[in-house]
Amino acid sequence: DPFMVAIAIIGVLALMELCRRCVGVPILCVAGVLIVYAFINQLSYADGVNAATLYDALKTIIYKLFYTTSGVIGTPINVCYTYIVLFIIFGAFLERTGIANFFISFANRIAGWSSGGPAKVAVISSALCGMVSGSSVGNTVTTGSVTIPLMKKTGYKGEFAGAVEGAASTGGQIMPPIMGAAAFLMAEYMKLPYAEVAVKAILPAILYFTGIFIAVHLEAKKLGLKGIPREQLPRVRQLLPKIYLLAPLVLLVVMVSTNMYTMAFSAAIAIVAAVAVGLVNNVVEIASKSSNREDFLTFGKIIDALEGGAKGSITVAVACGVAGIISGCITVTGLASKLLSTIVSLSGGHMIIALALTMLCCIVLGMGVPTTANYCIMASTCAPILMSPQIGIPRVCAHFFVFYFGIVADITPPVALAAYAGSAIAKAPPMRTAFNATRLAIAAFIVPYMFVYQPALLGIGETPEIIWAAITAIIGVIGIAGTIY
Repeated sequence: DPFMVAIAIIGVLALMELCRRCVGVPILCVAGVLIVYAFINQLSYADGVNAATLYDALKTIIYKLFYTTSGVIGTPINVCYTYIVLFIIFGAFLERTGIANFFISFANRIAGWSSGGPAKVAVISSALCGMVSGSSVGNTVTTGSVTIPLMKKTGYKGEFAGAVEGAASTGGQIMPPIMGAAAFLMAEYMKLPYAEVAVKAILPAILYFTGIFIAVHLEAKKLGLKGIPREQLPRVRQLLPKIYLLAPLVLLVVMVSTNMYTMAFSAAIAIVAAVAVGLVNNVVEIASKSSNREDFLTFGKIIDALEGGAKGSITVAVACGVAGIISGCITVTGLASKLLSTIVSLSGGHMIIALALTMLCCIVLGMGVPTTANYCIMASTCAPILMSPQIGIPRVCAHFFVFYFGIVADITPPVALAAYAGSAIAKAPPMRTAFNATRLAIAAFIVPYMFVYQPALLGIGETPEIIWAAITAIIGVIGIAGTIY
């Protein structure tokens, strides 16, 4: 029916305009190229190109993209409205209740005093905040506004300070339990419980942050940088009474990992707990006659958290919708199988060559694409390549491999969005900051190969094997950081 075709076209165009406004142009370029490719593919089956064949091609493509569950209303959107929206709102409440500030103070207490302390604080606080943040760029801006000026004041160059924050904030997307909301999608695609996905992600995340931490330490030693004077750091006796601020996060992890309730219900309860903890914090602040009311939870902040969560949800939902279009185009054209046959033929059946070619595909396809949409694209295009009989990589390893390389696109030139956000705060050259971030995050380019060849790093196998793999991998990551810095 022409009317239904028109409605679908308007819907797709509206989605693309939303994407242009709140996500950006790079993912639109990927979707646009694939839609054009889908048309060319459909027309290749027609007897000549004329108005009738063009309309038939349009009907076929628009039906797949708009009226089936393999297009806009596909797995990404389903997971988005079921779980992700609630976790984004939860993250917004954590920011307004002072938990994000508590993470930064806690990181300062742990590492702020040591050589190059502010950079180590950036690594630790970004890992902690990244657990609940849905965006590497958002994480960079949130914690970077505090840590980058401190790093520059200590003596780090602007491009290095911006790079540290960009690399560490990108690592927040691979840090369990939430992993930039991609953990829920991974659970759906891999057909595994969410808690199991989060547990498997722990060791690779530790390896990633160990590499950055060691690199930061070595750079500080090389430059002879000092830490923050101990008298300027928050005291343990000031932090310990505020440990109750972590209650909503602990409650969420316990409820989800024990499968007591659904993820959606657990997130809703955690949001209520965050409000309750914020109100308790108000009472504590009033009782202690504290003059610091920055973390005071007011009715206005609750409304602001709901507004911030809604705005963040729009961005993720639109990205998931466009990811659905991309997945739909891949399904209609059979592009995944063509990509598979190309990479298999180029690699000659050698796993390492197939991994390297897949890595390049992931980095190119992931440039400028948000975490959730990024993983959806990788799971539908690149993961099947590695799981094919010719390559034979286990499902879990394949999905984690493509997820990691999709994420590092945020710090890989030329479209290194997280690094550029860090450079803006540091007032440093963007491209130089991006190259520094890539160098700092070298572990992210090595670790995926490690867990493909040694699945024990993803918790697959016996306990002694996992422990031995973890020890040798940490030694390897420290060695890599040592050779670069």
